[in-house]
Amino acid sequence: MAHAVVGSRKRALAKSLRRGMTRAETLLWRCLKSHYIGMQFRRQTPIGPYIADFCCHRARLIVELDGESHDFAEQQQSDAQRDRWFATQGYRVLRFTNDDVLKNLEGVVAAIVSAIPPPSLSLPHKGGGDTQN
Repeated sequence: MAHAVVGSRKRALAKSLRRGMTRAETLLWRCLKSHYIGMQFRRQTPIGPYIADFCCHRARLIVELDGESHDFAEQQQSDAQRDRWFATQGYRVLRFTNDDVLKNLEGVVAAIVSAIPPPSLSLPHKGGGDTQN
């Protein structure tokens, strides 16, 4: 799949978000970048009109961490619209609060691991048995 072109403004915003991560984002990022989960994640990744907190393109999984501002109805509607857009692109979105990460990092990581689909196994080709008698 070809990567979409990311404008310089969005790239600069993503870079700024990476520099100013919250404590919860930093803790989760340490787990994700260590490949403890077994998949490669990217942080503050531009995807279409949005910037995903953490994204594993291979597993088509996005992890979003929500602070207190996400408690308001208007922000929740915006989050739901964003999640629907990601779904149209084939991504599954997991949302956790910063508090979830700070108080139960192991549980959050376990939920992420369980959301990653198992690797697909390739089946042998039809008629691939021994041809010698």
